[in-house]
Amino acid sequence: MWTLRIPSMAVGAATFRPLLRLLLVAHCLISCASAYKDLSDNFLRQLPQPSEDDFAIGKGGELLAPILIPRVPGTPGQVTAQEHFVNFFRKQLPKWHITWQNSTGKTPVTGDRQIPFQNLIIRREPPWTKSGQANFLTLVAHYDSKISPNGFIGATDSAAPCAMLLFVARAIDKYLTQMHGEMVALGELGGTPAMDMGVQILLLDGEEAFASWTDTDSLYGSRSLAEEWEERSAYPALSNYHNPLRQISLFVLLDLLGAQNPHVPSYFSTTHWAYKKLATLEGRLRSLGLLESKPTQPFLPESDKLLSNFDHSGIGDDHEPFMKRGVPILHLIPSPFPDVWHNMMDDGEHLDLPTVRDWARIMTAFALEWLDMMEVEPPAP
Repeated sequence: MWTLRIPSMAVGAATFRPLLRLLLVAHCLISCASAYKDLSDNFLRQLPQPSEDDFAIGKGGELLAPILIPRVPGTPGQVTAQEHFVNFFRKQLPKWHITWQNSTGKTPVTGDRQIPFQNLIIRREPPWTKSGQANFLTLVAHYDSKISPNGFIGATDSAAPCAMLLFVARAIDKYLTQMHGEMVALGELGGTPAMDMGVQILLLDGEEAFASWTDTDSLYGSRSLAEEWEERSAYPALSNYHNPLRQISLFVLLDLLGAQNPHVPSYFSTTHWAYKKLATLEGRLRSLGLLESKPTQPFLPESDKLLSNFDHSGIGDDHEPFMKRGVPILHLIPSPFPDVWHNMMDDGEHLDLPTVRDWARIMTAFALEWLDMMEVEPPAP
């Protein structure tokens, strides 16, 4: 991940397509904002909680431990990580649909050998939706690890974020099932963005540079996926959305999370409202005594950031190919980066597990709130 500067767009004929994309993003954000209902304190108190084993780093750890290994693209360690993800969903969450998006590419350190890059796409959408009908809250992390130093694990970068997303999927699954069941029973079979909301998890490959970060030596998987979804995956003419890229209501990218005292800024004015919702949930969970960590400041400290203070800069990461195509981005990455960034100390032993579990709780609450799950609020105990 490196600092990225996005130049201002000059208005003219050449910018018609980007402006159209911005209008589509604005329409999506307005639709989502109007349907957004805060979770009650009762619901927050009854959020599914991480078990003792979910984020354990040793033998027996269910979500995180199996991927605390080197996961370089094209190596046996990466296959092990892939098998862990697939087995988790097939065994525990069979209603989620798993697909792969595959590509190959050459890298500066592997010569003419084609390296495989395999993105994992896991979706849960309403059972009545047809192809191109649902809009997706899109939760994203990369699962590959850096090729050097040799044996690098990348616990914050990004094994822990991947494990957090597995937890979120499991935590929200029963509410999705209940919501969909009640809507079918009432004959409410969609037709509006608020009714046709789904969730997709993207576990992306090839985020890390093999030699040094450049436009071509980084983001191998996300570049391939964004291009394919925009240019080679069109839906039928009467579909709600033209292609899978347009189905993304919000692209939430988790990276470098799991170290103590993270400082995650609000990077983009267009999604600052969503950042504020997430920060509000963090504050509410803390005030209710539902978070474990004791940070020196909130994880998300920029709720009050003025729109005039956004400088249109960001950090180069997997969101970039999607953002260039008009997808709304909420980037959850600390600035400054954790001290363990890209060195051998980025392993399980250097994670702050209360912080890891708290991120899982916060993201679960955000997903439930985004999906308007107050309709299936559990009764007060």
